[in-house]
Amino acid sequence: MTFEPPLPLSPDEFRSAGTRVLDSCATFFSTLDERPVKPPITGQQSVAQFGAPPPEEGMGPAALDALDTLFSCSRAPSARFFGYVLGSGEPIAALGDLVASVLNQNVTAWRSSPAAVTIERTLVQWIASAVGAAGFTGSLMGGGSMANLAALAMARERRAPANQAGAQSGPIYVTAETHMSIRKAVALLGLGTRSLRTIPMDPDLRMRPEALDEAIAEDERRGLRPLAVVASAGTTATGSIDPIPQIAEVARRRGVWLHVDGAYGGFAALAVPEKISGLGFADSISLDAHKWMYQPLDCGCLLFRDASAARAAFSDTAEYTRAFSSDPIEGFAFFEESPELSRRFRALKLWLSLRYHGVAAFRAAIRKDLDLAQRLASKVDATPELERLAPVPLSAVCFRWVGDRKLAESALEARNATLLSAVNARGRVYLSNARIGGHFALRACLTNHRTRPEDVDAVVTEVLAAARG
Repeated sequence: MTFEPPLPLSPDEFRSAGTRVLDSCATFFSTLDERPVKPPITGQQSVAQFGAPPPEEGMGPAALDALDTLFSCSRAPSARFFGYVLGSGEPIAALGDLVASVLNQNVTAWRSSPAAVTIERTLVQWIASAVGAAGFTGSLMGGGSMANLAALAMARERRAPANQAGAQSGPIYVTAETHMSIRKAVALLGLGTRSLRTIPMDPDLRMRPEALDEAIAEDERRGLRPLAVVASAGTTATGSIDPIPQIAEVARRRGVWLHVDGAYGGFAALAVPEKISGLGFADSISLDAHKWMYQPLDCGCLLFRDASAARAAFSDTAEYTRAFSSDPIEGFAFFEESPELSRRFRALKLWLSLRYHGVAAFRAAIRKDLDLAQRLASKVDATPELERLAPVPLSAVCFRWVGDRKLAESALEARNATLLSAVNARGRVYLSNARIGGHFALRACLTNHRTRPEDVDAVVTEVLAAARG
């Protein structure tokens, strides 16, 4: 009896399908500037296009016919996408994702994926050194939210061990600009969102170290056990950078874990280390290479000073995962220092991308984004109908339309919300929103290696056109 595999695909068929897919991808990249940044598709249209169940019998190569429709119905990562904090999907890195899927390694321990584990450990060491935290270790994760959750789990286990007896609440210090994932992490860890303490900020939206010190002292006087401080190296809304060295001194003196959320701005340390100083003073750091290293999703990173803190939080081995080697390389297991057991080969795309382009090219790309953000801020400041609402320490520019400044605040609020939808519907640039000082803000964030000066200039042009239209 001849065995027929149930999912047949010969090498020649794979090569043919791969060539077709790569050709479609290359066409997509070559036509990014021609595509609307926001796809002209409604919810019902998306269901009509992609809501059908899978076929009972295979379609063969015809299954790939839907790719062109997929491309046309998706948000284009073009030079004029300024929404959120999202990298631009560097193409060599995308090929790395393809290879990672072909290899299909479970990057959980050296014995299961020797090359992949070695590459990830090497890459993590490079990342730590590059951002000023040489000697830190860690792992790649799905993103900053997971890294923040893991970091606070480590802080909890170090300050108030919970893995056996259950969670004991304690204060965690943040600002009003701290990322939403911290609140979610505190809830998931059983610490309760009531444990969050919001520390006042200075006029540049940065945590005030003296206010932090006072808040910790007050909680200690009340008999509470402070757990952690979360500082930001680039807040999502404005890119504000907390004074990390001064915060670190308070945390050290008070014996509190310091986590730095650098998911957005941490990698700016490659280009402007003077702006992102003090990361090496932290106990843990979150970073997202799928933001300012231009990588495809997902490619987050958690760094930590002391691997024993990670093992205290996450180590839990069963017989089927027991290591039989005491060699520091061959016996290494990521699952002993991470909440994940099954882990994909996230490191390959960034590793290939760095090898292909070189670190200097990434430094130049980040500097370019920083310079273009200042260009946009200057254009906003020079336009009477617009008002900038926050400083621009990194690459996020927050502003609003004020027209002839005769409208009441409530009317301005509604007008700017309507403008955001109108600008994005035009499809030439894509903006997001923020709330700054109580005002609804239009927000442009530059983390795209494709963006040019004329793309940034189009932001002001499009906002004014939408306002006058």
